Amino acid sequence: MDDMYYKTIKQIEEAGADPEYIQGWASGYLGNPKREEQHVTAAYAAGYADGGNHVTTAAKEYR
Repeated sequence: MDDMYYKTIKQIEEAGADPEYIQGWASGYLGNPKREEQHVTAAYAAGYADGGNHVTTAAKEYR
C-alpha cells in the first residue's frame, strides 16, 4: 500500500465523509470488484469512481 492511500482515507474520514463513500473509495483505489448491484448505494458508487481515479472529488457531497 502506498502512503497516498492511508493519507487520503484519514483525510476523508476526518472530513466526516459517509462510511459508504469511504468503503467505495477504498475498493475503487485498490481495484477490487464492485459490490453486487443490490448492495450499491449512491455514496458507494461515487466513492468507487473517485477511488479508481485516485481523487476525492465527490467526498464533500457525501457527509
